[in-house]
Amino acid sequence: MPAYPGVKALTFDLFGTVLDLGGSLTPYIGELLEKKGVDTPPGEFWQQWRYRQRLEQFQDTIMALGHGGYLETVRRAFVYVSKLNKLDLSTDEVKTFLKCWQQLSPFPEVTEALPKLHKAYKLVGLSNGDPWFLEHLAKNRIQYDFDHVISVEQAGGAFKPHPGVYRKAATMIGLEVGECMMVSANSFDVVGARACGMRGAWVNRYELPYEDTPYQADVTVADFIELAKEIA
Repeated sequence: MPAYPGVKALTFDLFGTVLDLGGSLTPYIGELLEKKGVDTPPGEFWQQWRYRQRLEQFQDTIMALGHGGYLETVRRAFVYVSKLNKLDLSTDEVKTFLKCWQQLSPFPEVTEALPKLHKAYKLVGLSNGDPWFLEHLAKNRIQYDFDHVISVEQAGGAFKPHPGVYRKAATMIGLEVGECMMVSANSFDVVGARACGMRGAWVNRYELPYEDTPYQADVTVADFIELAKEIA
């Protein structure tokens, strides 16, 4: 019996939880910086890019000017961080470089753990990504047949942790909110889900502190192998 018998579905964040963003993108960043003669360490550039992208997402939702889309926040954040690091790129160079996002790869243990989790729960991708992009990643990069892959564009039209995303996603898969467990390496994502009544599993891949909040994760693990042991 699963450790959480009331939970019927796991809703997975994809970017940074299932997919290794830093490991996938840093080599491309390093090549670009070397080509352009910029001495910023690739890992540092990536961290700046990732943090700026999250700010772009939060601004997108808070200002309520219409959902801009995940890859648009990726682009805007990349342009900002490029200027910050004196990386001079044309519009075409930016567009060409950002194709590297289509080459994202999953963390190595994910492929082994997903089938074990699938024996106990429905598996649902619940991501900030654009619908066509998520379809490509699930089919060609993760190469796993999730029960559903849901974009925030289909579930409320705002970036997580907007509460409507979690509630709409549960409705879309025919479950109550409390019958779902959000699995994410982003603590704000777990907090958002817990605040809406979902259960929450924090995959603390990056050894970061959790938020100072009443909405704590039900389970905290280091990776998907540990997650399967804890809840499947």
